[in-house]
This record gives sequence, structure tokens and C-alpha cells, in this order.
Amino acid sequence: MKLWLTDIAELYGLRSSLQVLRGTELADFPSIREAWICIQDDRIAAIGSMQDWDQQSVDHGKVVSLKGSLVLPCWCDSHTHLVFAGSREQEMVYKIKGMGYAEIAAKGGGILSTAKAVEESSEDALFEAAQHRLKKIMDWGTGAVEIKSGYGLSLENELKMLRVIQRLKNNAPIPIKATFLGAHAYPLAYRERKSAYVDLVVNEMLPAVAKEQLADYVDVFCEEGFFSLNDTRRVVEAAAKFGMKPRLHVNQLTSSGGLQLAVELGAISADHLEMMTEEDISSIATSSTIATLLPTAAYFLRAPFPPARKLIEAGAAVAIASDFNPGSSPNGNMQHVVNMACIQMKMTPEEAFQAATFQGACAMELQHEVGSIAVGKLANFIITKPIPSLAYIPYSFGENHIQDVVIRGRFLSEE
Repeated sequence: MKLWLTDIAELYGLRSSLQVLRGTELADFPSIREAWICIQDDRIAAIGSMQDWDQQSVDHGKVVSLKGSLVLPCWCDSHTHLVFAGSREQEMVYKIKGMGYAEIAAKGGGILSTAKAVEESSEDALFEAAQHRLKKIMDWGTGAVEIKSGYGLSLENELKMLRVIQRLKNNAPIPIKATFLGAHAYPLAYRERKSAYVDLVVNEMLPAVAKEQLADYVDVFCEEGFFSLNDTRRVVEAAAKFGMKPRLHVNQLTSSGGLQLAVELGAISADHLEMMTEEDISSIATSSTIATLLPTAAYFLRAPFPPARKLIEAGAAVAIASDFNPGSSPNGNMQHVVNMACIQMKMTPEEAFQAATFQGACAMELQHEVGSIAVGKLANFIITKPIPSLAYIPYSFGENHIQDVVIRGRFLSEE
């Protein structure tokens, strides 16, 4: 049966091309005023203007009027750590009181505290908690998501996390991409034997992950004090033998060659990019690697915001994502990400929405299925409450502007 959504005040994000957008192209967020959409099964079947609407031609379908609402593609959140256990609000208090990372780690905080909580959790408990978070971000408009491991830091627990992500994939109505992030931090037992931990990641974890076909991508936290350029290269080259493409954490704390390595290794995406030199900006702007910016993480850590304007002006392909995780961005609401992209990174609303939808889909290689409104794509989109304009969403940042979310042609409010 067909579903017709009519009287849409403005339908945004129309794009049939699958080519990632670069530089000033992000400002083009095509729309139709006074529009309608036809959905058949879980796909977009047709799109048009109400001027051409003919009620008499509706055959065997249901018609729903969305008078006053805007419609746009669902968010495509291409960087999350959604599977975790516990919470780390006490670390926020420590930071407010002036404690640094080393002091917090000495108190048992940081990534290792989450790793301990994951180790102590069963696979079923992790799945139930992650499924709850996934439902929440879907209610907030996310229609495709990438999820990383990285809080296991042992063969057994990394596999446990990735199996949870696989279960989410098998049960969720939205596309999910899985990333193996065994090289996220060094476990305490390997603090003085860092090369031995990289050996473990390369020689034991990667083959086991590949054997169970649990990961689409590989990631490494390439940063001074974490994994070196040589470590990163070694992990990425080993993963390539199993068909896992790289997407890398780089330039979050320092500009120390991580961005250039990501470009050299052909990373799908280079993520964070808070600390960028002019050379870094030029390097990624002339490459095929997508610059994925995480403004809510910069906000929560009181770090410099990534230089989105300079990246766009240089011609880079820019996406934005939530970095949903318990330590530095405990929030998966992409409305907040869009707000901070506009206010703190000086992206226009059109650029921010494009970066959070189509560009995020490209960063997950899902642009053939989601990220824009086009005939044949999944019917995944956001229906806003009656609001005066698209810019009102990042402008009025304290409210939830979503009236309903459609996933595979079905209203989440009716599920």
C-alpha cells in the first residue's frame, strides 16, 4: 500500500547524485515548497509539488496531511561509541575542579574506566543498554549510524562489543556500520609494553574480528601519547588484508602527522580535527578523505572547535557527527550537533544540515540508501513541528523540534 504525505510546508534535502559534496557545494540544500511524498513499502516512490497534486489519482493508498511541517532527511551520524557500560559524570566534576587527564586516569577514570565497566557487563546487558540508546537517537531523528568498539581492549571484550553491534544491526530498522577500534587506548597491563598491545591488535584481534565478519571499518586513536603514526599504519595495513577500510581519530589533541597519514592511507574519514594547521587543511581539502567534525566533543572538553569555515573555503568534504560516548560527548542528539556547528563553527544552517545528512551518509558509504530525499532511497526522514524556517532548528536550541520520524516508511510514533 502507498502512503502519501501531503501539504509539506517545505521538503528539504532533494539530491539524486551520490557524489560527496565539497567546499561551497555544502551550501546547496535543495528544497520544494508546498510538497508531497509518496512512499511504497519502505522506499520513496515519488516526490512533487502540491501544485501538481491530484487527489483523484491516489490509488489504494493512505493520505496524511503534514500542514505546517518541514520534512528533511534523517540524520546520518557517522561517528559514535554507542555501545558502552556505566557513566562518567564524576569525571566532569573533576574537570570542573581543575583536574587533568592524568589525574583523572590515576583515579581510575578515562577510557579505562569504561573498559572496566564493559568487562564486567554481560553481552545481553550491553545489548539492552545500547538498544535503548539507539531507540533514543532514532526518536531524535537519526536514520543511519556508525558504532565503534574500543572499550573492550582485550580480544574477548572487543569481540563482545562487536557482537553487540552485530545484534543491533540485525534487529534495528536503520542501517548500521560497525568499526573495530581495538587501538583506542592501552590497557594498564600494556602501559609499559605498548608494542606488545599493537601486536595483540594485529595478530589476534583483527583475525578474530574478520573471522566472524564483525566489522566494516577499522579505526585507530592516532595521537601523541596514544597510538603513533607507525602503530596506526601497522594496524590499518593489517586490517586492509581483511577488507576493513580505515576511518581514523586524528588531530584531536595535536597536529603531529595523523591527518596526513589518514590521507595517505586513503581513509574514508578523518575525524575530530580540532588542531589543524594550514598544511593539514590543504592536505585534506585536496584528498578524497571526508573531514568529520565533532563539535559536541569539543564543547564538552572545552577544546578548540574544528575550523569548519577554513575547511569549507579550502574545498574539503565536511561531515558532522555526534561522537556519542560516555566520556567526552554523552549526547547523541544531532539537533545539538547542528546547533553547535552553526554557532561555534560558523557553518550556515544549510551547510550544517547537509553535513549531518548526506555527507554523513557518504562517510559511511551509505549515500545510495540514505542521506537525501530521492526516489528509490529508503523512506527515512524527519517531520518537524510547525516552525517558521529550517534555521529555526539551530536557532531555538533548547527545544525538540521533531514532531515525528519516518523510518522505512513507518512512523516511529506508531511503533
